[in-house]
Amino acid sequence: MRVLIDILHPAHVHFFRHAVQELNARGHEVRILSREKDVATQLLDAYGLDHKVLSVQKAGKIPLAGELAERIWKTRRVIRNFRPDVMLGLMGPSIAVAGALENVHTIVFYDNETTHKLNQLVSRLADAWISPRGFRHDYGAKHSRYDGYHELAYLHPNRFAPDPERLRAHGLDPEKPFTLLRFVAWESIHDGGESGFDLAGKRKAIATLAHLGPVYISSEKPLPPEFEHLRLNLPVEDIHHALASATLVIGESSTMASEAACLGTHAVFVSKSGRGVNDEQQTRYGLVKNFNGGRQADALAYLAKIAATDPYAIKMDAQTRRQSMLNETIDVTKFIVDYVEKGAIASARAAA
Repeated sequence: MRVLIDILHPAHVHFFRHAVQELNARGHEVRILSREKDVATQLLDAYGLDHKVLSVQKAGKIPLAGELAERIWKTRRVIRNFRPDVMLGLMGPSIAVAGALENVHTIVFYDNETTHKLNQLVSRLADAWISPRGFRHDYGAKHSRYDGYHELAYLHPNRFAPDPERLRAHGLDPEKPFTLLRFVAWESIHDGGESGFDLAGKRKAIATLAHLGPVYISSEKPLPPEFEHLRLNLPVEDIHHALASATLVIGESSTMASEAACLGTHAVFVSKSGRGVNDEQQTRYGLVKNFNGGRQADALAYLAKIAATDPYAIKMDAQTRRQSMLNETIDVTKFIVDYVEKGAIASARAAA
């Protein structure tokens, strides 16, 4: 069959990249539509995935709406030329609309509740809307859930093995404790009204975490000059090797907090709204500590407490908890590919 995949964010590259390889291996033809957002196209290029850029990320509600309209129009043109049997995406507004207009079977995966109104619209237009089991909302008959997290599409042991040499090649010692801070740009469609650490909070977090060893920063936006010497200098495709070796991961990214948990690294996530997936990773496995409501002061107090403990004990505890998580979750890439094939077959039978 012919499969069209829509990539809007760097995390989407990771989510689909193994599925692309597996679908190709099973004899299907896959094409990828991409978007200039953060390092998304860099990742696609790094993994050798051919793609067609449809738009560049815009900032602000009106420019984002214009970009969405542009993607829908361009996606419809690709559909008419490629004639896909099925389209896949995360979030999925452009493919859901284009799929409905062009009568193409559309499957949308998503795990973020902050775009509730958009999710409701997309779930009505798409043929299937799929989320992890920890997702807070229910979108009716088309909504199904799986046992796991999006990040297990690429960080499940069947798909990923940490390579310490990739860190050593860039001056990091994976055998010694270090912490990683992640700051986001707050420019995505789901970031409206969100916030994390302010400048003073970042300074305090860095000073506190220094008790556990070197502190490195990964940031979507330019860093203040005072933090530039802490920038994590790794190729974008190697970030997960750093997450796997870190003692702690702290920051404003729900995805990176979940990635850390899936790799057996304790994470601290600060945001206003929080996410159901991260809530489950806290309550069920104790791998993520969430400070919803933008509780920066509480997060900093927690960091002061944990920074006084043994970093090796912190890591060993997270590895044990990770195994409990893996015992109760699935290889999400296998789920994606099997679901896509079954869905396309069902759609073809219905059309016949």
